Amino acid sequence: MIITRTPFRISLAGGGTDLAEFYAREEGAVVSFAIDKYMYITVHPRFEKTIRVSYSKTEIVDRPDDLEHPIVREALKTTGIDSHIEIISMADIPANTGLGSSSSFTVGLLHALWSYKGKRVGAEDLARQACAIEIERLKEPIGKQDQYIAAYGNLRQIRFLPNGLVRTKALSVKPAVRRALADNLLVFYTDMTRRASDILSEQKRQTADKMSVLKAMRDMADELARVLEKGQKLDRVGEILDQSWALKKSLAPGITNPRIEELYDDARKAGAIGGKILGAGGGGFLLLYAARGRQGAVRRALSSLRPLTFALEPRGSVIAHRN
Repeated sequence: MIITRTPFRISLAGGGTDLAEFYAREEGAVVSFAIDKYMYITVHPRFEKTIRVSYSKTEIVDRPDDLEHPIVREALKTTGIDSHIEIISMADIPANTGLGSSSSFTVGLLHALWSYKGKRVGAEDLARQACAIEIERLKEPIGKQDQYIAAYGNLRQIRFLPNGLVRTKALSVKPAVRRALADNLLVFYTDMTRRASDILSEQKRQTADKMSVLKAMRDMADELARVLEKGQKLDRVGEILDQSWALKKSLAPGITNPRIEELYDDARKAGAIGGKILGAGGGGFLLLYAARGRQGAVRRALSSLRPLTFALEPRGSVIAHRN
């Protein structure tokens, strides 16, 4: 039996520039970090020849092509497994909440399946294969950042080149700055879920008309990386979040709504410097940057929401259990 543990992520800046419609013309960049909330994938040999997959539903089929779950189907094809296997998934956070769960699932599943076959596959290959499944085969209207942060972990700057290559580096951030960043970030669940693909499909269609906005968002991601590595004027992170959120809302309908605007305004009035809805938008988790002295007021202003406690996760997908 193999169990993989793959982190979810919080994207700070640059989201949208990891879509091919943008980076094929202009280099994209994001800053993102893995958190200690995880997707768990268990793979176990099955006595029967069939394939059994348990997620929000259970499927028992004779071959991969019969599976309804598209990612599991394609991952089995990628790894060449077609029978005598059971796959179970569990997660700390619900899907469709903006923490990159779909890509964490794909990366973790590939990691588990390759390990089940006795092959050690590195983070780069896991990320590339996950992108190939989600974007190339399944035609999901998503970008590449989630697969890479799930595979690599840590606090990273990820660049997307016009030739399709991806360059990722762990930011050189002092431990005290890393702690201060985590201490100043608050996350709240809005109790609204949405399918990222619905928003991203429209965003992709409008990319050609939004190039200047996306370039500004990429430049803010680069500035945020510099701020973190210098470790000075950390409140600039909150300002960049606020400015990026203002730009992001213009990319497509559905990224925000009256309830999200109300929550964000309440948080700002209470002392939050900036923030954003995580992921594509429309619901899920609200990220805020607030100095320690203002966090009590922010929490009171958003007392109707459930807070999410988290820590930065230095590792990407790992084998948590093998026997």
